[in-house]
Amino acid sequence: MKLIQIAAPDFDLEKTLNSGQVFHWEKVGTGFCGTIGESAVYVAQLGNVLQTKMEGGVVRRRARHQLFRKVPRPMTAATAGSRQLAPPSVARVVTRYFALDHPLEEICSSFPRDPIMNAARDFCRGLRIIRQPKWECLATFICSSMKQVKHIRHISRALRQRFGEKKQIGGDEIFSFPSSGRLARTSESELRKCGLGYRARNLLETAKLVASGEADLDSWSALSDRQLREQLCELPGVGMKVANCVMLFAYERIAAFPIDVWIERVLREKYFVGRRKVTGQMLADFAANYFGAHGGYAQQYLFHHVRMTGKRKSRSPSINQFH
Repeated sequence: MKLIQIAAPDFDLEKTLNSGQVFHWEKVGTGFCGTIGESAVYVAQLGNVLQTKMEGGVVRRRARHQLFRKVPRPMTAATAGSRQLAPPSVARVVTRYFALDHPLEEICSSFPRDPIMNAARDFCRGLRIIRQPKWECLATFICSSMKQVKHIRHISRALRQRFGEKKQIGGDEIFSFPSSGRLARTSESELRKCGLGYRARNLLETAKLVASGEADLDSWSALSDRQLREQLCELPGVGMKVANCVMLFAYERIAAFPIDVWIERVLREKYFVGRRKVTGQMLADFAANYFGAHGGYAQQYLFHHVRMTGKRKSRSPSINQFH
């Protein structure tokens, strides 16, 4: 498989893909296989360069082969210069998806200077907020309610293999995320076979709204943050946390600050130390004011740091001068 190159300074591919914002990419050798929209993609990182290959074709459903059976040979430092540069179309798609145009240094410099945020910023250096397809992101986070990352990955894989289209990348097979129309034509019982439980009904009803055009996800891009959040929260299975995730990861509303159990714990233990009565609205208001215009990035760095370090009771000092 011929690999092409895309410049990717100040970027960490593995951290970005494993940070809990997207759930379908699979490790293959030194790179990852996944989809960007309807296209199958292989991508690996060598220093400040991404090595990538993209295929858009669908393969017929023949006898099933092992997923990602063949691993593309990675580029080495010695051969990197001899590979072709990315054609504009591939470069544009990959660059946009991984948000390589985001001014990451400027974003990180805007974070509050406190011990907790400083530790998260250092730990997550190079992590970027992916620009995900709107329906795929919405559906995935509807499935994420009360689930750990590994469980969300299992659900995503099951939905793709059962209802998605089989693609080919360098001789290997991968599945796209099923369209809203495809899921709207299935049943709750079939969706439950993918491990969704009670979430199956919410996903099915939302798929019907999106497929019919009643919920026009693309047109919602023109809405204000408040209007967009309200529209999302009217969909089955979408509450404040899921709405903020979709705003951040699909609509590029970088100020959106999702608060899940990990982030709530960080905020309560580090920024509201000693306060017994702390409501969800108090946390949301504090996050909006304290983390500011790039709060979504700050949230993702805090989330990935606390999840990876696995310390429920960090020894880092608390921030209590604000309360």
